[in-house]
Amino acid sequence: MKILVLLVIGFILFLIARNYKTEKFQNINLKIKEKFEGDLLNHEAGLLVALMAKVAKADGKVCELEAELLKHTLNDISRHFENADEIRDELKKLYSKEKESFDNTMEICEKLYSLTKYDYTKRAKIMEYLLNLAFIDKDFSDTERMITEDIAKSLKIKTQDFENLVNTFKAFYAQQAQNNALSLDKAYEILGVNSSDDDSAIKKAYRTLVKKHHPDIIAGSGAAQNIIDEATTKLQEINEAYELIKKHRGN
Repeated sequence: MKILVLLVIGFILFLIARNYKTEKFQNINLKIKEKFEGDLLNHEAGLLVALMAKVAKADGKVCELEAELLKHTLNDISRHFENADEIRDELKKLYSKEKESFDNTMEICEKLYSLTKYDYTKRAKIMEYLLNLAFIDKDFSDTERMITEDIAKSLKIKTQDFENLVNTFKAFYAQQAQNNALSLDKAYEILGVNSSDDDSAIKKAYRTLVKKHHPDIIAGSGAAQNIIDEATTKLQEINEAYELIKKHRGN
């Protein structure tokens, strides 16, 4: 499948590093398109999607980000083929089927290894992609660890390389969680409330601050333009803080 897998992985990891801004996704555009008819489990594309299904389902559920990742992967893999719509439909069916059982996981790995045995870099990138999928819900479960470890062994990924990838993702998501926590603390500070306050208290504090800093109200009192501009900036900060808190609380 030439450089397709590496390109998919590169763009997906770029998405994750940018907090999954899907609207900025750049689709893969290859000049040479492949015509494929047959069993996709004999093609790198199908084998990759099959392993995605195993990893995504390892913890018993498929989260929203995993579903989003799958959607973009299917779209961009299928664009590599002349019969793109047909391939995408077949890959989607394959994913649904393969997530139902782990019985043939090693068989899939063996097929993928046979197609990539002389390209360790590609196999390592595939492993990196699958680990990213496992970590995307910010919880690398024991089951996910077990299945990715088994896949790595079957693809003959060096143990140290596998552990380095796991540790890299753990560090990345730990740092992301820390950054989000700091941002959330700052949001509560801006509204002058505590994380233990209930929703009604936070909403009341928000409304009070909006009235205090709304530029229209301040302009109506005859304030100078620089004061109005400061109020506009402050109101934006207040709104952003309130939205962050609401999102964190699932409101």
